[in-house]
Amino acid sequence: MEPTNARPHVVIVGGGISGLTAAFALCDEPVRVTVLEGSPRLGGKLSVSGIAGVAVDEGAEALLVTRPEGTALIAEAGLGDQRTVPGPTSSAIWTLGALRPLPRRQFMGVPSDLAELAGSGVLTSEGVARAGQDLELPATARDGDVSVAGYVGARLGGEVVDRLVDPLLGGVYAGRSAELSFDATLPALAAASRRHRSLAEAARSLLPPQAQAGTRAGGPVFTTLTGGLGVLPAYLAKASGAEVRTGAMARELVRAGNGWRLTVGSAAAPGQVDADAVILAIPARPAERLLAGVPGASAAVTAFGQIGYASMAIVTLAYPRSAFPAPGLAALGWSGYLVPAVDGRAVKAVTFSTVKWPHLAEAAASGAGPLEIVRCSVGRIGEEALLQRADDELAALAAAELATATGVRGGPVATRVTRWGGALPQYTVGHLDRVAAIRAAVAAQPGLAVCGAAYDGVGIPACVATARAAAGQVLAFLAARPPGGDAGAVR
Repeated sequence: MEPTNARPHVVIVGGGISGLTAAFALCDEPVRVTVLEGSPRLGGKLSVSGIAGVAVDEGAEALLVTRPEGTALIAEAGLGDQRTVPGPTSSAIWTLGALRPLPRRQFMGVPSDLAELAGSGVLTSEGVARAGQDLELPATARDGDVSVAGYVGARLGGEVVDRLVDPLLGGVYAGRSAELSFDATLPALAAASRRHRSLAEAARSLLPPQAQAGTRAGGPVFTTLTGGLGVLPAYLAKASGAEVRTGAMARELVRAGNGWRLTVGSAAAPGQVDADAVILAIPARPAERLLAGVPGASAAVTAFGQIGYASMAIVTLAYPRSAFPAPGLAALGWSGYLVPAVDGRAVKAVTFSTVKWPHLAEAAASGAGPLEIVRCSVGRIGEEALLQRADDELAALAAAELATATGVRGGPVATRVTRWGGALPQYTVGHLDRVAAIRAAVAAQPGLAVCGAAYDGVGIPACVATARAAAGQVLAFLAARPPGGDAGAVR
C-alpha cells in the first residue's frame, strides 16, 4: 500500500453512541477518522422525534449520573447547559391486580429491608415468608458463573425473582433472569454476595446511607437532555471532525500490508477503505461476520456468535390531561411502573414521561390543551410473535393495558411505535468468559479494537467507557508503530 496522507487513518465501523464517542475521543489527536454507518442515520438506539408536537426520545431516554462517563461526555460536547434531571417521583410494580410501590431499599430488585418488602404488597404472604429465610440460610456456594434467578432464587425465593428482579432486569436487557449471568448483569451485587452470607445484607451494603436508613436518597441518579438524548449523536459527529458516511455498510475486513482494508457498500458496487487502525463499534453478529475472514480471530468469532440479542418496541402515547383523574397522571404518585412477566401482560414497563421529566410537562402544556405523554416498553426475549403485530395493534394493546392499570378514559390523541430489532445484547451465563475471549483475540490483531454494548454494560456510560478505551488502544498502537507505515486512503 502506498501512503497518501501524513496522518494515520482510523476507521470506525458503527455510528451509534459508541462509535461516535470513539470518534470524538480522537478529535484532538494527530489522526484522521472515518465513521462508517450501515444504516441511513447515525445514533443507533438514540433517536428523538415529535409526538403531538413534543420532542420525545424514541430509544434511550436517560443515563446514570452515578457513572461519570456519560455526564463527562455531555459536558465535553458542549451540552452541559442542556442537562436536566427528573422530578421527585417514585416507581411502582403493577402486579397482583394493583399498582404497588417498588421498595426503595432494594438493589436491582433484591430487597435489603424485608419489613418494607412485606408492606409493599408486591409479594404474597408466602413469598414474604420465603424471602425471610435468606437471613437464616447457610451460605449458598457457587462454582463459577450462575444465573441471576438461580442464585437470587436460592436465597430469597422465586417470588422475589419473578416480581422484583426479573422486571428490573427485563427493563434493562429485555432478558430473563433465568438465563442472565449474575456476575455480568449484577457485578457489584455478585461481589458483595461473596462477602455476606445473606443476600439481603449484601444488597444493603451497596445502598447509599440515606437508603439504608430508610430516608429518601439525595440527588437524582438519572439525567437527560432537554431536547432528548437523541440529539447527542449529531453533536458528537460534528464535534469529532470525522468524515461520517451513512448508508456505508462494511461487508468485509482483511489484513492489508501494515493495516486493514474494508469492503464497503452494496455487493453490486463495493468500494474499499484502507485504514491504519479499525474500531468495531457494532453488535456481536456483524462483528462476527467481519472477523470471519481474519486469520487468528476464530476465538472472537466463536464468542461473538454466542451472544444473543433481544428485540423490543417503544410505544409512545399522548393523551389529553383530562383523560386522567384530576390533576392528571401526577395524581397517581408514580413516574411509571414495571410489569412482571408472570402477570402475562404485553407491556413490561411504562414511563409517565410528563411526570418524570418536568421539562416535558412544560412542553406538553404549551399547546391547545395540556397533554400527558406515556412511553410503553414492549417485548422480552422470546416474544418475537408479539413484536410482529402491526403498529396500530401494538399501540391499541399498550393503551388498553394502560387503561386497566391507571383508569385513563378514552384513547390517545397520538401514537408512535418505534421498533428496535435485535437491540439489546443478552449477558447470559458465561458472558464474562466470552468477552475475555473476544478481547484476547482482538488484542492479538495489530491496530484493531472493539467497543459497544456487547461487553461491559448496555447503558450509555458503559458504552462511552468502552469507546474511550478502544480509542486509547488504537492510539497506543499507532504511537508504537515504526514510522512510514500509513495504510492508504479511501478508494
